Amino acid sequence: MTDPDARPVCDVSVARTAASRRRRGPELWQALVLCAVFALCGALQASARETAASPAVRERDRQLLEDTLAKLAPQRPGVPDLYVVGFAGDSEENVFRNEVRYLETLMAQRFGAQDRVVALINHRDSLMTAPRPLATLDNLRTALAGVAKRMDPEQDVLLLFMTMHGTPGHELLVQMAPRYLDLIDPDELRKALDDAGVRNRVLVISACYSGGFVPALKNDDTLILTASRKNRPSFGCGSESDATYFGRAWLVEGLNDTTDFVAAFEGARTRIAAREKAEHFKPSFPQIDIGANIQARLQAWQAQLRPGPTLAYPYAGGAGDGTAEASNDRTRATDPSAAPAARGPNKKSPH
Repeated sequence: MTDPDARPVCDVSVARTAASRRRRGPELWQALVLCAVFALCGALQASARETAASPAVRERDRQLLEDTLAKLAPQRPGVPDLYVVGFAGDSEENVFRNEVRYLETLMAQRFGAQDRVVALINHRDSLMTAPRPLATLDNLRTALAGVAKRMDPEQDVLLLFMTMHGTPGHELLVQMAPRYLDLIDPDELRKALDDAGVRNRVLVISACYSGGFVPALKNDDTLILTASRKNRPSFGCGSESDATYFGRAWLVEGLNDTTDFVAAFEGARTRIAAREKAEHFKPSFPQIDIGANIQARLQAWQAQLRPGPTLAYPYAGGAGDGTAEASNDRTRATDPSAAPAARGPNKKSPH
């Protein structure tokens, strides 16, 4: 029986199949994309949709989050600090896990945020060899609230980095297969941030159609960076990929070139446009919105930052063992002929 309140979701496996076939030519790829996005939407069975994991996993997450938040470094009086929350939303592909695990290390070692990072990761590793709280909306609310308690609301800055699939209806797909499947819309994300009491925000959303989140999230105290315009997919997910196009261009290359989030974005936007043109993809048009007050807060934070060394990206070819060298990774980033699988369209129409 279909739940009338369930949100319709496109068939993710077909979208991935379309992505894997992109080498047959851009026209076929675009046709498959459209089919995956628009023709395969249907009501999600109530039995297949859980908005939370099992009681045992929820308790495990509660304990992990409680422990992680308790160990967060306190705010330093008179010193602007950066606090970071990473959110890898889809367990089905290593690429999202890769980026958030890299974010953890990069922020700690290069951006002075050691002991100020919380990572929520949907991946089998999170339940086994690399325990992390899962990426759910409830856990995000808890993480944001816990981080906010440590922050000085006037001078500290939160970086929220979210990487996953997005839908044409401007929702983020959150799944830990086969445990649960959910979606986060712009209003839910805005409410989570507002309820936590976080003032100074840098919000980075690496997902298809993520520009559709800008209107709900923008304010004077927020910098928003998205991987695509509201009506465009972004690229780089899939089993063959080690980083999304945006993740590679902004997180890996941009933030190793500069500690300025905006400058890193401008460079990333240029690199992404060149790469998409070389691969004959319709441009994703990454978006930026800079609130009137946030630039001053970021400048104050940067003024006292003593950046650490650049950091190699340790993943290659969709692998999860972290054995690759950064030189190999950066070669793939700049060589269009060595590009990973296209980031296929993501799921679903408005609920």
